[in-house]
Amino acid sequence: MIKNELKKFSKIALIVTSLLIVGIIAACGGSSSGADSSEILIDGSSTVFPISQAVAEEFRVDRPEVQIPVGISGTGGGFKRFVEGDIDIADASRPIEESERAQAETNGVGFTEFVIAYDGLSIVINKANDFATCLTVDELKKIWEPRSSVDNWNEVRSEFPDKPLRLYGPDTDSGTFDYFTDAINGKEDASRADYTASSDDNVLVQGVSGDQGAMGYFGFAYYTENSEILNVISVDGGDGCVGPSVTSIKDGSYSPLSRPMFIYVNNYSLQRPEVRDFIEYYLNNAAELAEEVGYVGLSKADYQSQLEGLN
Repeated sequence: MIKNELKKFSKIALIVTSLLIVGIIAACGGSSSGADSSEILIDGSSTVFPISQAVAEEFRVDRPEVQIPVGISGTGGGFKRFVEGDIDIADASRPIEESERAQAETNGVGFTEFVIAYDGLSIVINKANDFATCLTVDELKKIWEPRSSVDNWNEVRSEFPDKPLRLYGPDTDSGTFDYFTDAINGKEDASRADYTASSDDNVLVQGVSGDQGAMGYFGFAYYTENSEILNVISVDGGDGCVGPSVTSIKDGSYSPLSRPMFIYVNNYSLQRPEVRDFIEYYLNNAAELAEEVGYVGLSKADYQSQLEGLN
């Protein structure tokens, strides 16, 4: 009788202990973000967003149990969360800065960088604008440099019509803002402040498409997706007018506005099988999916070398 009761007690104790262990494992979790192990958290660049979103959607066809929310807080906003260990992956349209790298190190966040595609930052105007087909880098600087007061198209070039010029662009958390100001104005973050700014490129598309005097800039994918309602300006970087295209971005002739795009992955998160599988899937499919959404893929060898580094 007593032996039977002891056996029952032992079974109950074993079950309770097992449940406690499961609970502790779940609480400790695998992600640096504290997310559920079936969730991969991504945030950052609105420029990189279309690629990461496309990869996430395709990955989940075979792995529907993995939730992959993709945010668009901008490259700077994504890095702020990433270096704190709040997310697994940061989308970035510029390389990580030394100050961000130092903050990650302070917080014990190790990471791996992957180049996933190329972009051609595109200068866009309203569809009704048929005169500003090409601008030099100096003319773009004249418009966008700090303390610029240019607010009419004929101030850009005398033969342009007397029409108000209104500006739209990414906010200061954007990697596109960082890249553009460096490439055009000669210093990162150096820009006039009196323009309509947004972290959402779709807001900028709506602004430029609805304003006949408008000019804006954002990633090539957002232009190709909206080419029926926007015109794109060719840029003369010193070797003649070149517009953004798959060819000119890939061969670098669209200068100085061709650039690489990145994802940064928390190394602790990479220990989780679903995150590692997602990154492998990303690198194996980035070329095709990048071009589907309007960007330019790397060579097979470039993706393969990154895969080998991952393994």
